[in-house]
Amino acid sequence: MEYIYQELLKPSPALLRDIAQLDGDILLLGVGGKMGPAMARLAKAAVDAAGIKKKITGVSRFSEPGLQEELNSLGIETIKADLLNDKELQSLPVARNVIYLAGQKFGTTGKEAYTWAMNTYLPGRVAEKYKDARIVVFSTGNVYPLSPVLNGGLTEEAPAAPVGEYGQSCLGRERMFQYFSSLHGTPLFIYRLNYANDVSYGVLLEIAKAVYEEREIDLRMGHVNVIWQGDANEIAIRALLHCESPAKTVNVTGPETVAVRWLANEFGKRMHKTPFFVNAEQPDALLSNSAECFSLFGYPKVTLKQMIDLIAGWVTGGGKTINKPTHFQEREGKF
Repeated sequence: MEYIYQELLKPSPALLRDIAQLDGDILLLGVGGKMGPAMARLAKAAVDAAGIKKKITGVSRFSEPGLQEELNSLGIETIKADLLNDKELQSLPVARNVIYLAGQKFGTTGKEAYTWAMNTYLPGRVAEKYKDARIVVFSTGNVYPLSPVLNGGLTEEAPAAPVGEYGQSCLGRERMFQYFSSLHGTPLFIYRLNYANDVSYGVLLEIAKAVYEEREIDLRMGHVNVIWQGDANEIAIRALLHCESPAKTVNVTGPETVAVRWLANEFGKRMHKTPFFVNAEQPDALLSNSAECFSLFGYPKVTLKQMIDLIAGWVTGGGKTINKPTHFQEREGKF
């Protein structure tokens, strides 16, 4: 299982081709989150495999013990900084390519002011600091409202109408970057993700663990979109070649509208468990249509059933996970 997992983390030929075309070094702001460490490793692996010289630098508070040292050991440069400290932000190096990963989601309720500072105020400061760079800005499908399941997810043309302060602050992030892009001509790619999955976290892991531990599964948010973290990370790096001004906005997720009930039953088959469901599926859910993403980058290389097989084996085998729940069941926008 570990071998299969490691194979899925290797850079694809498409990533090697694109990173070789990209001029300049890459700076990842907020590298210490869920996706950042794997993205930095992937970018470094791609640079090495492509046989090119390109510096990969990650910036974070590095609150997780050992992460900074691990990234350094792989040849990834790291800078410990609090991005909300303007002196530390302004001291960061110039970069031609920036991937902006910083943000606040969990614990928003009760810390609304901090959430807005991280998700809306800080993006304006970063957009000014890096006005001469290409910037891939991580956003979220939570800027959309819930939509009828039968519609197959909202496209980028749908008006943003976030439910709750987290989604509203993320729309604020987009608007700040868009404003400074229009002011300075900064090329942007707004990356609306919904939802990345790895063996250590994600919607699929949460459903798998609930089945394995024989806990109830709430079906009110009865359908989801999912994508393998490795595919999502590749898209983020390759998106640096697609930054535009005015900003280009793209939904990033898998091709399926997946029923939570079906997912739980699939995990149940592999684990020899019977899922325990509560409540009933509602006619709407938080869903994105990623047809534009596939037209730019192709379909994800890791399929839904591959993800299910891998995560089922990981859970039953006692693989290490991280406690960063997605709260995908949330219908009122309270994170």
